Amino acid sequence: MNIVECIDIRKTYRQGKVVVNALNGVSLSIEKGSFVALAGPSGSGKTTMLNIIGGLDVADSGSVMVDGNTLDQMTQSDLATLRLQKIGFVFQAYNLIPVLSAVENVEFVMLLQGVPQADRRERAKAILDDVGLGDKYDRRPAELSGGEQQRVAVARAIVANPSIVLADEPTANLDSKAGKDLLEMMKQMNEKKKVTFIFSTHDKMVMDYARRLLQIHDGCLTEDQVKETEN
Repeated sequence: MNIVECIDIRKTYRQGKVVVNALNGVSLSIEKGSFVALAGPSGSGKTTMLNIIGGLDVADSGSVMVDGNTLDQMTQSDLATLRLQKIGFVFQAYNLIPVLSAVENVEFVMLLQGVPQADRRERAKAILDDVGLGDKYDRRPAELSGGEQQRVAVARAIVANPSIVLADEPTANLDSKAGKDLLEMMKQMNEKKKVTFIFSTHDKMVMDYARRLLQIHDGCLTEDQVKETEN
């Protein structure tokens, strides 16, 4: 069963008088439970593709379906609800709320969903235990390392049981050990909870971990490689 279907996605941007073709007719499908990397150099279109899949950006033309929802037929309000209920996001810059503790940051999505306080606190602590931060519930982001902040961000992305997690360059600000630890954790979450993970990356380590590698270059899908064996 495909959780993502993209057909002939095209997107252009204007930089002054210059038109930039970010995506040039990309079509792809991703099965539920996949662990996929969208790989390519800076400016290749991979982050644009991820943002369109997540409903954070809108294609100029083409069709996008996520978990049975056709995005180009949805209102902004419907897209916001879809993101809240179905999609987890992990950003390169972490995007944690600095005045909140780790457990409060993880709780935040559930707060927006209207989950009762006692329930969301229990679930937030449990997921922080799962990502190895059970002793740092009350630490604020400034009191955590980069790898720990990214773990909080992953915990926040998956605590509400989304159908899909979109991770934009998740290892970019981490050293190799922290990056490997993060990927191992996300791989385990993928296998344990069957959550679909899609990464945008130019990090070879992320590409090696992915079970499917989609190469994007100059806005075009140039390679689609399914790994025969897992790490």
